[in-house]
Amino acid sequence: MDSPRRQFLLTGARLGALAASSLTGNASAMPASASNYPFSLGVASGSPLPNAVVIWTRILHDPFNAATTPPLAYVVRWQMAEDEQFRRIVAEGSANAAPALAHSVHVDVTGLAPERWYWYRFMLGDAVSPVGRTRTAPAAGSMPAQLKLAVASCQHWEFGSYAAHRHIAAAAPDLVAFLGDYIYEWGPYQRQHPASAVRSNESFTLAEYRARYAQYKSDADLQAAHLAAPWIVTWDDHEVANDYANDRDERLAPDFMARRAAAYQAFYEHMPLRLPPADFANLRMYQRYDWGQLARFHVLDDRQYRAYQPCTPAGRGGSSSVLERACTALNDPARSMLGQEQQRWLEQGLASSTARWNILAQQTLMAPNSQLPLLHDDDGRYWTDGWDGYPAARQRLFDALHNSRASNPLILGGDVHSFFAAELNRLPTRPRSPTNPVIATEFVGTSVTSSSRPQARTEQYVSMNHSLRYGRSDKRGFMLLHLTPGECSTLFLALDDVHQADSAIRTCASFLVQNGRPGLIRT
Repeated sequence: MDSPRRQFLLTGARLGALAASSLTGNASAMPASASNYPFSLGVASGSPLPNAVVIWTRILHDPFNAATTPPLAYVVRWQMAEDEQFRRIVAEGSANAAPALAHSVHVDVTGLAPERWYWYRFMLGDAVSPVGRTRTAPAAGSMPAQLKLAVASCQHWEFGSYAAHRHIAAAAPDLVAFLGDYIYEWGPYQRQHPASAVRSNESFTLAEYRARYAQYKSDADLQAAHLAAPWIVTWDDHEVANDYANDRDERLAPDFMARRAAAYQAFYEHMPLRLPPADFANLRMYQRYDWGQLARFHVLDDRQYRAYQPCTPAGRGGSSSVLERACTALNDPARSMLGQEQQRWLEQGLASSTARWNILAQQTLMAPNSQLPLLHDDDGRYWTDGWDGYPAARQRLFDALHNSRASNPLILGGDVHSFFAAELNRLPTRPRSPTNPVIATEFVGTSVTSSSRPQARTEQYVSMNHSLRYGRSDKRGFMLLHLTPGECSTLFLALDDVHQADSAIRTCASFLVQNGRPGLIRT
């Protein structure tokens, strides 16, 4: 892997100055004291509304040693401007960076104009943060001409460089959607004898999760992607623990809820979220964002409220691969993926939507993906951690999509470390027919770094499952969507070599979805 990234040879001061000068052309952004630079994790923005956006930073002098930052409360100044040189400042103020929230700063900047770009920065003493670029959403009744959306997920630090984020920044999107596994709770595999691999350096406490976020956010390419545009985010399992479901982890640990609360708090502390930090034991993540009349984002949480995975081996939780005929619990209609409250919220959001495109930003592959040929209805073998492990819940969601008549549903996902393009039928496990039409189109992005299965196996999955139209698992990268009132074009962008920080990127597949015509056109 690229040792310059691993050693983080750019100091926080140099990184901040480089980012600021690249966006403002102002070399005076260099802080006076390079050894005591407080903005080593950069800045970020997100949760855009027509009149507001959240800006974020965290005061941390050394990303790899939180103890170097005194446990004091700091007053951090901030500015929002209409121009990169901050000649036309439209809002400014101060915010407290308290040790109770890891010295994180969340400012909900309001009173902004819709559908326009802004620039923002933070200041502490004589130190100036990198300058971030952000934008507001379009006005509620408007029809924007376009939206450029980058979609990413799954960025295990030890598995490669963050070159994908460098390319996201270069693409200059209007918005970035990150769909989970921003961190992994564990470090590199450790080899043992007899030949096996175990996870090491796992996070259990608030301090350990904070340290993991600081490690990840120290990366210059990841910081650059945050500088480029506002983000909307949701989480998956590795922000807490692999394959956790609701209040249960793989270990069936009796104190898991305390661990989950710590992980949820660390997530909030490091994301540009408009969420009140009142109760980290139960942090509502699902949220809705409108991009004028062009798109409505239904951002889902399929971890916190789900039923446990069915038919797990005795003595542990988490996922497994099961034959449908051997796991009667698989099709239990009482099992939920979203929980009743979130399901009702989604149904209401779909029914009330007047947007041209309705985008479900969620964690994982929704199309059926049997690991065996389906000669009969109960022949399938399914991985139980994804939507295949919750077929009744998936059918309720599909029924809601169909009954709401929401325009042009698009499903976006991550988690499975593979590119997939799929057409989703009303009855998902049965072939398309006049009585079983395509009701939505799905795009799943590969991982930023995390590894996957061999491509030959993915090609078998595509051949065996009628909803899957394309699959690619041997490449890392991200998706870039371009939405207009008339169509959605999607690029699957793949790195040449994830281990090289300067890796080039290429389009490995592209698709078109036309307004009013669910389904894929390969371009």
